[in-house]
Amino acid sequence: MPSRARDWLRQALRDLEHAEAALKYGHYEWACFAAQQATEKAVKALYQALHIEVWGNSISRMLEQLPPEHRPAKDLVDKARGLDRHYIPTRYPNFHPEGAPLDYYTEEDAQSSMHERSWSTVYDK
Repeated sequence: MPSRARDWLRQALRDLEHAEAALKYGHYEWACFAAQQATEKAVKALYQALHIEVWGNSISRMLEQLPPEHRPAKDLVDKARGLDRHYIPTRYPNFHPEGAPLDYYTEEDAQSSMHERSWSTVYDK
């Protein structure tokens, strides 16, 4: 089966554009989620390039399970944990005690999630 790494990476870049647009328009919860998605897809692109199958949505887990020669430094995995936190609560009101996700996310959260997505350094390895 041919590698789909390029397709995964192209979609990751598109998701990143979406995150930037969401940040610009004040849709901070969506900026955080799109940054998480962009990073997840970029890491999956790396797995595809390595011809390794991977499932799931935890970026930090996927990074930790890379072959040792492709595994990033601990600080990058720690940043990935920050993005992992945006997978569900950015989208579902029942994750919060009251209100909608839009009530809980700030511009600072969105900007932080954009900085946490240091996946280009992972993919370039």
